[in-house]
Amino acid sequence: MQNKDKVLGDERRALILRTLQKAGRPVTGRDLGEMMNVSRQVIVSDVNLLKARNEPIIATNQGYLYTALPSEAILEKIIVCRHEPEETEEELHILVDHGVTVKDVRVEHSVYGDVRASIMVSNRQEVKAFIEQIKKAKAPYLLNLDDSGVHLHTISAPRKEQLAEAEKALKKAGFLVE
Repeated sequence: MQNKDKVLGDERRALILRTLQKAGRPVTGRDLGEMMNVSRQVIVSDVNLLKARNEPIIATNQGYLYTALPSEAILEKIIVCRHEPEETEEELHILVDHGVTVKDVRVEHSVYGDVRASIMVSNRQEVKAFIEQIKKAKAPYLLNLDDSGVHLHTISAPRKEQLAEAEKALKKAGFLVE
């Protein structure tokens, strides 16, 4: 941490909120901590307090993201897919290549019910980073929690045509469940 004064309490949380709102992209807890001269763990606690106040912040694999919709409408849809784990990158490429953001993945687990994880990828570079993180962590894909490989994605795009074309491409690839 830098040799400067810590930003305290409510002022720090307000600054975190403004930073995330302006960023338009994920910001790591480490970066926020360095900005405010506090530990990453303090930032984690602050973000949890902001979430408890219903601020639309999510933790992604790339950092914290403020998710309030911009002034222009973004369309959102839930799709159902099925494929093998090694086809995940192809599935995500199909979606982002059509201008679609893949917000999350969700599976139904026999014990836990719905299990959901944030993905938040909207281009090939973000897909690559996501796949690399999965491999580096040796983490299983959530679709592995369902024997059938069926999973849901929340996807979003500025235009309904983008969503429709992405679904058409997923169907052609054999990934879309209708």
